[in-house]
Amino acid sequence: MTSQLTQKTFRSNTEANYHSEAVRQLRDQLVRYTPKDKRQTQVDRAEHLIDELVEETVYPFDFIHYKVTGVRLLQHVECTYKGHEWVEDLQNFIEEVSASVAQDVAQVNEKVWTVEELAKRFEVAGRTITRWRHKGLVARRFRIRGRVKVGFLDSSVNRFVTKHVQIVQRGSHFRNLDDQEREIIFDKVRTALEQDPELNMTQIARNIAVEMTRSPETIRTLIKDHDQEHPERALFPDLTGPLSETIKSQIQNLYGRGVGVAALARQFRRSRQTIHRVLIEVKAIELLKTNIDLIDNETFSEPGVAKTILADLPEPETPIKKTRAPKDLPPYLASLYEVPLLSKEQEQHLFRKMNFLKWQSQQLRAKVAEDTSKAKSSDLDRIVQLQNQALEVKNQIIRSNLRLVVSIAKRHVGPSSNFFELISDGNMSLMRAVEKFDFSRGNKFSTYASWAIVKNFARSIPEENHHRDRFVTGHEEMFEAAADNRTDEQEIELVHKNLRLTVQGLLSHLDPRERHIIQRRFGLGGNEECTLEALGRELGITKERVRQIESRAQEKIRRLASQEQIELPNS
Repeated sequence: MTSQLTQKTFRSNTEANYHSEAVRQLRDQLVRYTPKDKRQTQVDRAEHLIDELVEETVYPFDFIHYKVTGVRLLQHVECTYKGHEWVEDLQNFIEEVSASVAQDVAQVNEKVWTVEELAKRFEVAGRTITRWRHKGLVARRFRIRGRVKVGFLDSSVNRFVTKHVQIVQRGSHFRNLDDQEREIIFDKVRTALEQDPELNMTQIARNIAVEMTRSPETIRTLIKDHDQEHPERALFPDLTGPLSETIKSQIQNLYGRGVGVAALARQFRRSRQTIHRVLIEVKAIELLKTNIDLIDNETFSEPGVAKTILADLPEPETPIKKTRAPKDLPPYLASLYEVPLLSKEQEQHLFRKMNFLKWQSQQLRAKVAEDTSKAKSSDLDRIVQLQNQALEVKNQIIRSNLRLVVSIAKRHVGPSSNFFELISDGNMSLMRAVEKFDFSRGNKFSTYASWAIVKNFARSIPEENHHRDRFVTGHEEMFEAAADNRTDEQEIELVHKNLRLTVQGLLSHLDPRERHIIQRRFGLGGNEECTLEALGRELGITKERVRQIESRAQEKIRRLASQEQIELPNS
């Protein structure tokens, strides 16, 4: 139980972006199946590997895997990145795997520094430590005073300091500014704003940094700290506090009209980074407004399934015969028969692929939704990419089944209905059916889609006829409506009587439960129509079992009708 809770905490709190999906999968494998002591060893090996990698040299994943685990892969993995990209992945790997171990700091054989202690040691701000981590300072997670927190081994800190002497000196140099130097910087900021009020903080900080041989980040941090501590005499009074939703909306509207980021930064006296941040946040909010309708599957979360699910469309086990288009179809509809039909295996593959792409997009959307103000542009681009890929697969399924709509529409078209309108309605039903079809049940999609299309026609055609009867406008329609085409009442009654006798005769061949279900489902014998769920409750069985019995009974009726050459009405 404790192990499961640790894994949940690790997943929800320390999930990071990886360049290599293979490293992420290795992390998952270690966290799930490897003992803690071995995980700790592999974290140590990963940190030593960081020092060996050269920034611009390209390395294969096989090399990384062997260096971390000590085991050579049996099958080569096509994955290569430059050294600095592997370093970023390994840093994430180290922090996340160490989080799953959560080693108590008292059990570590060397000094462990917290962020606060390290900032105090080098006389820098906590933000500087965060920047050092991006530069290569390796962080782990330890259990410190009962809580899992970020910590740094003394050996890791010493290696970083030795390798990045200038970065450490420049970071600590900021705290060595005396009061006189700070006032000089503040005076330069005021002078720059008097000369050009449209300059933003980033531009001014960059100019002063060059003049005083300091880092731009040092100047910016100094200005921000000053404005927060002294809001009554802030250098950039309109930069304090978060932007209002109204201002964010204005920025988005202006950007949509073609105003550049630099111009927006000057107009709103914000840094370009802030403008980019606002645009990303607004884009995230708009993206999350769209709903994703997917059929989830437990296999989606299994490690390593992406390669199989996202593979190319498999060839059918048995060749599918080409079907010629009927001669009476117009060229547009005849062209639909040029698109090959899908085998059952191909359908399963495409539906699984479409829903898996949606599932991946949903996972990223959930991450973005936690805090849209911290959304990453790369995550948003990936979400859009996944949704577009899912749409491409959906369109492929639809194109392969459009002829099904034509076939069903031809059987339902009547003198008062428009053939092309029926096809349009049927296409909409087909699209909805693609979204709702559960591929995991093993059924063929064409069966499911046919019922959806027929059900829609059964609903729309009577409504169309009712509308036609009530709203007659043309002269020909008026004469047609006025014509007396009624059949003799005795003849109608005779037809109905014969039909009732025929139906009763067919139902008599069913067993009592099958007959009861058919009568209740279709409102025969004075019964009202009943849903599968209601019948299930009445009979004490599941609605799926009711559906199976109904299907079996209908098949019996069709077989009997065929043997006795009885023509059943179309449903």
